[in-house]
Amino acid sequence: MPKSFNLPALDFAALTEPKVLVRAALGVLFVANLLAAGFAFHWFDASPDALSQQLLGAQASQLTEQAHLLRSRSLGANIARGKADGEKFIETSMTSRRRTYSTIIGEITDTARAAGMKNPAGTIALEPIAGSEDLDLMSITVNLEGGYAELLKFVNLLDRSPRFLIIETITVTPRAQTGSLVVALKLDTFVREDEARPAAGGSAKEGAM
Repeated sequence: MPKSFNLPALDFAALTEPKVLVRAALGVLFVANLLAAGFAFHWFDASPDALSQQLLGAQASQLTEQAHLLRSRSLGANIARGKADGEKFIETSMTSRRRTYSTIIGEITDTARAAGMKNPAGTIALEPIAGSEDLDLMSITVNLEGGYAELLKFVNLLDRSPRFLIIETITVTPRAQTGSLVVALKLDTFVREDEARPAAGGSAKEGAM
């Protein structure tokens, strides 16, 4: 047979005794002070240092994102500016294929005469550039004759040409009878197509100066 348990009856009269009331009041005050101390010393939330670190971390993240955004904008602006500068360079420094021969031949002939070089003659070859639909490589072989000072002037004038002429090779042979120099010069320049080429590149085209 299960045992029965009888709880002792509460003595409500004892609870009203001054000693009990004082002890209860002291207990309540202790708990209240403990809670106040916990909030004061941030036992229940982050400390001021932790909050400060969190704030600094958030600010650093924001600055990093802003820097990435500014860098992206700057990169985009530089790409656009570089593209515009490249297109301007091609437009101003590279001759249209439609006017290539007359322009290049005329400039080399005029430059040779201005430098005092004689008998300019040569050939021109045009080759498509792999991977480019609107640029060709023009190779110009020039033979002419003159003195050393005239040759230096001729080379300097070519170097300052707005047509972006590149001196690939230069061969100088003294002429024993006259003391002048026989010069063989190979130049390269780029020519822009007026219209895009077909997918299959064309063959080289040659012409005489």
